[in-house]
Amino acid sequence: MDKKPPKIHLFHWQGTNARREKISGEIEAEDINLVRAKLREQGISPKRIRKKSNFSLGFGEKITARDITLFSRQLATMIKAGVPAVQALSITIESQTKKKMRDLLIDLRDQVSSGTPIAQALRRHPKVFDDLFCSLVEAGEASGALENMLERVALYKERMESLKNKIKKALYYPVFVMVIGLGVAGLLLVKVVPEFERMFAGFGAELPAFTQMVINMSRFMQEWWYLVFGGMLAAIYLTLVMRKRSETFAYRLSKLALRLPVIGMLLHKSAVARFARTLATSFAAGVPLVDSLDSAGRSTGSLVYRDAVASMKDDVAAGQQLNFSMRQTKLFPTMVNQMVAIGEESGALDTMLVKVADFFEEEVNTLVDSMTSLLEPLVIAVLGIIVGGLVVAMYLPIFQMGDIL
Repeated sequence: MDKKPPKIHLFHWQGTNARREKISGEIEAEDINLVRAKLREQGISPKRIRKKSNFSLGFGEKITARDITLFSRQLATMIKAGVPAVQALSITIESQTKKKMRDLLIDLRDQVSSGTPIAQALRRHPKVFDDLFCSLVEAGEASGALENMLERVALYKERMESLKNKIKKALYYPVFVMVIGLGVAGLLLVKVVPEFERMFAGFGAELPAFTQMVINMSRFMQEWWYLVFGGMLAAIYLTLVMRKRSETFAYRLSKLALRLPVIGMLLHKSAVARFARTLATSFAAGVPLVDSLDSAGRSTGSLVYRDAVASMKDDVAAGQQLNFSMRQTKLFPTMVNQMVAIGEESGALDTMLVKVADFFEEEVNTLVDSMTSLLEPLVIAVLGIIVGGLVVAMYLPIFQMGDIL
């Protein structure tokens, strides 16, 4: 039976050096006695040592793609400089400020120091390191070019995150502005319109149809506002829950998103760019095409593309050429199918896929910039219609009275 490795704790210490200067820092050790011993070896006289608490509110503690990218680059740099993997991991741990990331790296270091290959240690954390990451590291260990693979992973992560951020920018901005607009409209209906209604009560004349409609909306909102907002929140919550629990519902939602005007085109181009970039990165690293398709399908960000790529994987495994299988899905543009066909014929599939990825990433950039420049005046116009419509409805009776007088 394997002996369980000792638990490592983080200690904060204060002391004096050989010149009697007060210094402090943090150090990892199994217990406080080992901390004292390590400090004395460095010529430091410890005055106070305390174990850092593991308590955390969790804000900002989530491990992000940026953390993994930075870790990959740091590890690649040190391995390239000839630093052993275990020592490189220890150095990386010292630079971490996030507890979760530190704990993760400590576990990796303990496993690697006990003889476990790095790729196998990474696979124990599937929520942080995906199949592509682990496969590339495994290929790097097998070929003796681990530092090159880590650099490739870091570059891939940076490109993918840049693409995701552009998609979020294009989608979140109009949604955020519209929510603010609806909030302002709701506030006007509940707080401002009732004041006008009390003023109109003394006119003794029939109100214009548009004004009466707005007043009816105001009465409804005053009485049932909690149902309106509660219903909206419930609908959003149920959609998110159903998306997680029902594969069919999530697929239909993804299919609907791809059919939306402008946004659907953006999602299509983004999915193709992610597919091509992931497939090119993994295939160029020596990962078999069938396994590479597995990672590429999950990276597209669309269930429709994921299922299509899964079907392509089965076809390729049965001996069919990739470009034929791509044509059958009817999702990929003709240009992509042609470039993949040329890549397969010439033996330069990874090169062609990189060109496809570069082209569609640029297309996404252009489309996002165009959407942003077009959506800004459109959103302002919509907000103007909503708020301006309410204002006009309230002043119509006053204008009519002016005409009569």
